[in-house]
This record gives sequence, structure tokens and C-alpha cells, in this order.
Amino acid sequence: VQLVESGGGLVQPGGSLRLSCAATGSVFGINVMGWYRQAPGKGRDVVATISKSGNTNYADSVKGRFTISRDNAKNTVYLQMNSLKLEDTDVYYCYAHVPTGPYGMPYWGKGTEVTVSA
Repeated sequence: VQLVESGGGLVQPGGSLRLSCAATGSVFGINVMGWYRQAPGKGRDVVATISKSGNTNYADSVKGRFTISRDNAKNTVYLQMNSLKLEDTDVYYCYAHVPTGPYGMPYWGKGTEVTVSA
């Protein structure tokens, strides 16, 4: 599975961005997709996830501001980010999980940078 993100960039506080992540390859096995983010020198934290059936989960810090969605026909997951704050500045990574083997297999995109700055 290959994941390619797009949509990052520079935005002012209060602004919006929409991230996209397209999956290619052996996509038929993907169940959960999502977005994580990571600041330099810190760990990678979950932002939002969505199952193949559409069940979503969000980090408390983004609830009410971010919306994750998924187009299974296009094997694409989106993250609509509204009311962006300075602390949302991070590299955002797309994630996909394929339930093979005892623990499943995680896949990651290369990341797209989001900078919130006045």
C-alpha cells in the first residue's frame, strides 16, 4: 500500500485547509485510515481515524474543528481542518491499517507540512 498526501501549506490562525491522502496498491485490505501529526523531536500523535464503515474518532484537541471523511471508491481519506490554531502546526501523516497477521500492518505516507502563522 502506498499513501500520498496533499493539501498542506501555510495558513493564518482561524483559517482552513483540506488534506487529502490517496492510497494505491493492495488497497482492498485497508480497514482503518486516518491522520497523525508530529512536531520536530516529538512523538507522532493521532489526529483522527475513520473505519471503512465510516466510524470516526478524534483527538480532543481537534474535536469540533476537524472533520475526517473517506471515499472508499477512490481509496482516499480527507481531513478538513477549520479554525486552525498556531498549535496545529505540524507535519501531518496519512495512515492506513491492513489487518493481516497477528497485529496487522500499518502504512504511512511521507507527510505534508501544515504551518499556522500570522
